[in-house]
Amino acid sequence: MIKAAGRNLTHQLAHDLGNAILQGKFASDAFPSEAELSERFGVSRSATREAVKMLTAKGILSSRPRQGIRIMPESHWNLFDTDVLDWILRSKPGLDVLRDFVQMRAAIEPEAAALAALRSDSGGIAEIEAALERMQAAELGQDDVLDSDIAFHGAILKASGNRFFIQLQPFSATALRVSIRHTNRFKGVNAADTASHARVLSAIKRGKDQQARKLMRGLIDEALQLIEGEMHAAS
Repeated sequence: MIKAAGRNLTHQLAHDLGNAILQGKFASDAFPSEAELSERFGVSRSATREAVKMLTAKGILSSRPRQGIRIMPESHWNLFDTDVLDWILRSKPGLDVLRDFVQMRAAIEPEAAALAALRSDSGGIAEIEAALERMQAAELGQDDVLDSDIAFHGAILKASGNRFFIQLQPFSATALRVSIRHTNRFKGVNAADTASHARVLSAIKRGKDQQARKLMRGLIDEALQLIEGEMHAAS
């Protein structure tokens, strides 16, 4: 029986099913019917049907008459959906998932930093500064290490002024929460290097777009090298 906590039954069922599917708890060739899911989770058929529709929209499931419900291959999943990404990360992702995410960051965040140097107004700069101050406070145990680091990178995406980069913030925050935790562990540290982040901010404040791009790329390349090093060691 599902007990909805802060969400309705349909959303809770979709969340529980999504988690279970990505953790491999359902056989891909023998997925339960709506009636079986309804009985198993103790919810109505209508709530079950809507939950299946939600997961179908996310690319996780396919539901067709006479074919039943089946799990779709990963190539169909909407990886930019924060629910899907969260379920992947909760299912103990391989280092290849983290590597692919960091590679995407390398393609976007340096350009976002350069655009922030060219476009950002005082409000955008202030938000990045506030995030850096939080990172510095986190070093002293006065703020959350992950939250402050994520806030810094999110503030730069926002300060870029690029509407597509801005909308990547929720996706980026979801993946960074896992990625940063892994790379900090690989480095043997508890928090990010605030000095290197401060240099990115300085370049942005001075309008040095090329320098901001290079410094941000350096931050991300370090994370990528750490992950690829761990992958090589595990192979």
